[in-house]
Amino acid sequence: MFSKIWTTKSTENYSSQIEKLKKEFEAAETIVIGAGAGLSTSAGFVYDGERFRQYFSDFEEKYGFHDMYSGGFYPYNTLEEHWAYWSRYIYINRYMDAPKPVYSELFELVKEKDYFILTTNVDHCFQKAGFDKKRLFYTQGDYGLFQCSEPCCNETFENEDIMRQMVERQKDMRIPSELLPVCPHCGKPLTMNLRSDNRFVEDEGWHRAAERYNNFLRTRKNQRILFLELGVGYNTPVIIKYPFWQMTAKNRNATYVCINYGEAVCPQEIKKQSICIDSDIGKVIESIL
Repeated sequence: MFSKIWTTKSTENYSSQIEKLKKEFEAAETIVIGAGAGLSTSAGFVYDGERFRQYFSDFEEKYGFHDMYSGGFYPYNTLEEHWAYWSRYIYINRYMDAPKPVYSELFELVKEKDYFILTTNVDHCFQKAGFDKKRLFYTQGDYGLFQCSEPCCNETFENEDIMRQMVERQKDMRIPSELLPVCPHCGKPLTMNLRSDNRFVEDEGWHRAAERYNNFLRTRKNQRILFLELGVGYNTPVIIKYPFWQMTAKNRNATYVCINYGEAVCPQEIKKQSICIDSDIGKVIESIL
């Protein structure tokens, strides 16, 4: 539905964009937040550089990778090594707080509004910041959940206790074999509940969240809606970005806001309904507050 020349950058200066955004927040009846990896990056959850070396210098030296993503895909020889890496990875990115208060400041900004959040992030930062669990839809899984690797069932399993044990008891980049997680139903290895292939488990909680999100959109489709897209790139644009564009185009009362460092664009067709801010998300939230 959008033209071939389908993206446009704003030519407004930063201060005028912030003033316009403040007015849109005040006027909005409903706010739908679409959050991608850039939001957590703004909050300090970076996966390379100093933070990577702080927690994984031993893995870097032995295996030769230089960021957390690469380490997650490395073909370790044993599950003991695999879970030594992943337990650290999960612990620092799911059970530790983000270094910067970007999520809590975002909560202050929208907590009195009628909001819902659609996110591809899997680090649980929204709930830790105080957002209502029933107004959240994590589409791609959760670092805090296991699933059967087969999978033999549509269940997920909490992993905090076992992850903490793995971190505490690992030695020489290996965990004790007795800590290897297995499915309680079939005995096969457990794996992370992260969408990477067609074996991703959409459990009962996932489907309830999807239904709540769809009902939220359906019952507010003609209201003055602010579609607030934060740090969403082009890895999976069909989940947040493209639907936000389409819903904005169909609702003359809607406003599309894209805040993303280096990738703040919108289709020409909704330019008059859009605010695109090429800046750090945390900085923009502070400016609004």
